[in-house]
Amino acid sequence: MEVLPINKVGAVELKEDNEYASNVASDLIERRRHARFKIEVDITIHSKSSGLLKGHTVDISESGISVMVRLELPVGELVELDFTLPFGQVTMYAVVRQRSAFRYGLQFAESNFVEDVIRPTCRVLAMQQYVGGGI
Repeated sequence: MEVLPINKVGAVELKEDNEYASNVASDLIERRRHARFKIEVDITIHSKSSGLLKGHTVDISESGISVMVRLELPVGELVELDFTLPFGQVTMYAVVRQRSAFRYGLQFAESNFVEDVIRPTCRVLAMQQYVGGGI
């Protein structure tokens, strides 16, 4: 097994000739362009294929939300979300982007809610979690 050099910030450097590894790293950076903040609230998901699902949130970012539900949601489906944030009740649409067991990653599909509700919520959570050491 080849040992890769460590750069000044302690991260393993990828060799330029390893195109696959570079693409994977780029994908991870792109997927994580918004910070995630822990938030645990009840959520209701309206799915055309699975019906009405109850669950709870795990974390939120400006681009999406992670939720735990007991029934299956098809990846790629557009769903309606109902949940409460510090700034009030939210009803908006999201696309199911990924699944890991009972945890789902949902990407927000409505920019007006992101601007008006999600972004301010993330800013408040960032301050609370930074000050409280919750990150």
